[in-house]
Amino acid sequence: MDQQQIRNFCIIAHIDHGKSTLADRMLELTGTVEKREMKSQLLDSMDLEREKGITIKLAPVRMKYGDYDLNLIDTPGHVDFSYEVSRSLAACEGAILVVDASQGVQAQTLANVYLAMQADLTIIPVLNKIDLPAADVERVSAEVINLLGCKPEDIIKISAKTGAGVDEVLRTIVEKIPAPKGDSNKPTRALIFDSYFDDYRGVVLYVRVVDGTIAKSDEIHMMATDARGVALEVGHLAPKMTPDPRLGTGEIGYIVTNLHTTRDAKVGDTVTLQRYY
Repeated sequence: MDQQQIRNFCIIAHIDHGKSTLADRMLELTGTVEKREMKSQLLDSMDLEREKGITIKLAPVRMKYGDYDLNLIDTPGHVDFSYEVSRSLAACEGAILVVDASQGVQAQTLANVYLAMQADLTIIPVLNKIDLPAADVERVSAEVINLLGCKPEDIIKISAKTGAGVDEVLRTIVEKIPAPKGDSNKPTRALIFDSYFDDYRGVVLYVRVVDGTIAKSDEIHMMATDARGVALEVGHLAPKMTPDPRLGTGEIGYIVTNLHTTRDAKVGDTVTLQRYY
C-alpha cells in the first residue's frame, strides 16, 4: 500500500462516552465486518470487557475506505489504563476525541488529550450521543473549543448508536490526518506497541513499521533485548488475523514469531532485521 493512502489513528475518550460503539459503526460502514457478523463492542474481545462494557486491551484493526487503508487502534478510556493509551498514540498520526454530549469533558479525557498533544497528533473532535434528551450540544461544544482551541465547525456531531454523522468522521480522517512518514528504502525499523503469548502460535507482536519492510520468514532482531527470531507470519487485523506477504512502511499489523516469551519482545522495543547486524 502506498504510504499516502494510509491513515493511522486512535480513539480517545472517557469511559462510557461511546468509543467502542463508534468503532463498531466504522467497521460496519467500511464493510470490514458484515452486519450479520456484527456484535456490540466487537473489538472488546475479553469476557471482562464485554461484561463491564469497558475496553482494557488495545486492539488494532484495518478498514478499507475508498482507496485508503484506515488503521484504528481502539484504546482504553478508563483512568487505570493510561499506559495502554500512550502506547497507541506512539503508533499513530491522529486521534479522534469523543466527548459525550450529555456529560461533557471529563478528567481522564483531559489527561489523554494532553498525551495526544505531546505526541503532536492531529486531533479530530467528535460530539457523541447528540440524540439523547439530556444532550447539551452548545455547552459541551464550548468545553471542547476551550480545550482544543478549535472552531465550532471543526466539531463533528454524531450518534454512534444510530450511525448518524459517522461517515463524516471517516471523511475527516482521510482529509485531516497526515499520511505516515518513513522511508521504505531505509533499514527496517518497527515499533512494538503490544505483544502477547499465544499457546498455539508463540509470541505475537503488534507493530507499526516506521522504515523499511518486514516479510514472512525474515530473521528479526529486537534492538533493546538483543533477542533474535523469525517472522513466521506477518499480516493485519480486519479484525481477524489476515496474513500478508509483508508489512510496508507506515503500516500497522502483527508479526507471529518463534520467540518463547514476551520478555524477549518488550513493548516500546524496536524490531529490525538480523541482516543489518
